[in-house]
Amino acid sequence: MPWSYLSPLLPGWQIDVCARNELLSAVDGADVVCPFGARVDRAVIAAGRFGLVQQFGVGLDAVDIEAATELGVWVSRLPGELTGNADSVAELVVTHVLLLMRRVDEARQALRERRWSQPMGRSLVDSTIVVVGLGASGIAVVNRLRPFGPRILAIRAHPERSPVDGVDRVAGPGELRALAGEADILICCATLDETSRNLFDSGVFGAVRPGALFVNVARGGLVDEPALLEALNSGRLAGAALDVFATEPADPHSALLTHPNVIATPHIAGLTGRTFRNSARLFAGNLRRWSEGAAPEWSANAPPAPRRA
Repeated sequence: MPWSYLSPLLPGWQIDVCARNELLSAVDGADVVCPFGARVDRAVIAAGRFGLVQQFGVGLDAVDIEAATELGVWVSRLPGELTGNADSVAELVVTHVLLLMRRVDEARQALRERRWSQPMGRSLVDSTIVVVGLGASGIAVVNRLRPFGPRILAIRAHPERSPVDGVDRVAGPGELRALAGEADILICCATLDETSRNLFDSGVFGAVRPGALFVNVARGGLVDEPALLEALNSGRLAGAALDVFATEPADPHSALLTHPNVIATPHIAGLTGRTFRNSARLFAGNLRRWSEGAAPEWSANAPPAPRRA
């Protein structure tokens, strides 16, 4: 990561970096913790004196927010619509969808073997896409796929909220299986919490239209990976594109990552220079705000007795 973007924005601050699994032993003396994929559980929070957990992005599923609140620690994220993360995620979704639809891996192999004019791909025109999750990333995905001419359906936690341009129908989580049955492409942009863990299970994958495609750029914990593998092996799903996994780093030799119908990337959907520069600016501003005694912006909690480092 080009942390050089961040250093000039925080003069006088010392930025230390550690491996994810070393956070517990590294928090002594820290004022702020930036998880960046590391688990910040009660033990980590209790071991340090820091007063702020500031994520360098959106996801807080690895942070024990209840323990942080109890122990007086603010927890804050950076909104994807301001950092550009949602735009970058949506761009990778489009890339993944087109790679799957046009069977690019097979086409490259055909080229190597001098097999011409094959394989036959599929078109997005008149296809049905179901986007699960209409936060900043989900809406950015809709905006970029809409010009290709598909029918777009969506699942969101609160379907009664304002309609989204280009979405033909919005339903609640209870209708996921029903809408999956209409999907040529099922895209996961949902938020992970204890109510959504393994949201995409054997029931959902069993309900999809035969030959459907699945894309996940949200969190690996949203997917029951053995159920996904079974759906791929049975042919129920014709392919999957995955940027996130239940365990990260994922085993590159696993049956899922080596499956011939899986395209995998190492959790890079939001990682672009534009996103990092925007995030660095917002991140630094929130640290300065907190250090001056104000409540951080975009906080996920409000500790009644905030502690200071």
